[in-house]
Amino acid sequence: MSIVELADERSPAATRLGLHLALLQLVFTLLWTTYVIYLPKLAVQVGIAPSAVILILMMDQAIFTLSDTAMGIAADRIARVAVRFGIFIGLLTAASCATFVALPFVAASSSPAMFIGLIVIWAITSSVLRAPPLTLLGRHAARPRIPFLAALVMLGYGLAGAVSPYLGIVLRDHDPQLPFIISSIVLLLTALGLSRVPRDGGPTVKPASAPAGLKPFGRLHMLFVGAMVILALGYQLHFSINSEAFYLRLATPGDLPWLMPVFWIGFNIALFPASAVVKRRGGLIVMGIAGLFGAIAIVMAEIAGALNVLIVAQFIAGAAWGCMMMSAISVALWIGTRGAEGKETGLVFSALALATFARMAAVAGGLQKLPDYAPLVRWAPVACWLVAGAGLLVMAAVGLQGRRASPS
Repeated sequence: MSIVELADERSPAATRLGLHLALLQLVFTLLWTTYVIYLPKLAVQVGIAPSAVILILMMDQAIFTLSDTAMGIAADRIARVAVRFGIFIGLLTAASCATFVALPFVAASSSPAMFIGLIVIWAITSSVLRAPPLTLLGRHAARPRIPFLAALVMLGYGLAGAVSPYLGIVLRDHDPQLPFIISSIVLLLTALGLSRVPRDGGPTVKPASAPAGLKPFGRLHMLFVGAMVILALGYQLHFSINSEAFYLRLATPGDLPWLMPVFWIGFNIALFPASAVVKRRGGLIVMGIAGLFGAIAIVMAEIAGALNVLIVAQFIAGAAWGCMMMSAISVALWIGTRGAEGKETGLVFSALALATFARMAAVAGGLQKLPDYAPLVRWAPVACWLVAGAGLLVMAAVGLQGRRASPS
């Protein structure tokens, strides 16, 4: 490790960066939750049928699938100049927040076409708040520090997931205009704070040669992205479709706001211990093992005959997903060591969006209600995490073999 990297690893500046990005993830995810809560009401106001809301959400995810990677690539090119990077983030975030604030006002007084047009603009511009900020981790933090910082960032995402059920209860009877304005202002101020990171965060760490764990893979690089799509699909099917049905076997609908966050509690608790393992053993190994343990946890949830057993299973499944997400960000930044951090993290977020689109398509098609397909929807998460986890462990083994074969 170089002197610059060692100094950066011990500096609190990197931790401040991670905390700032965690806050950004928290605020942005809560803003997305606010959007999902109010979208049905806004759609009705503008004259869109309630049955079309799922199609709007699918459109959002289709846009994210393309724009997340595109924004990451743009961030790689712009991030070389700190001032331009701050302007890039600030302008697009301002455009995103402005269109988001306009949504409830347009819904009350405009046409469906204008409403959908604003949603499209918001979806495209909001992609600047996912992959691009994470490029700062790769460019302003020493490589050994990355797993811990990725855990910090994912903590914001996990906290938002835990709070979301309560947010739905609090906001569902309120007018959307004030929540949209407040959430947008907070998000804009948080994003604008990123423009100071390169100046406050100390010298940029000179990119080192990427470790041998993935660079020798060549074409297997895309297998990592494919595995991420499969893992994300397993998460979407398990948490967003099956978890509620699991709980309703053993609890009442009124208990769901208190039970659903168990998954996210496990997610948050597992992040930092897992980051220490990633630092020493690599992200692919942690992702693979987490996939296997997560698959076992989903089987436990499927066959659980007591609420306590189901809670433990959901906690373990959430912990596994936390390990996967934190490790995926670490691996993406690791692959993109030489200036492609935005592209690689963008691919991870695009994989998440693609999996979300697939889950919404399944819901829109009513697959979980069809007798012939209901068992497939229930057991698909187990297969997804099992197959992807095993594949990632094979990739890790190949990477380790390549590292041993490479000249020292």
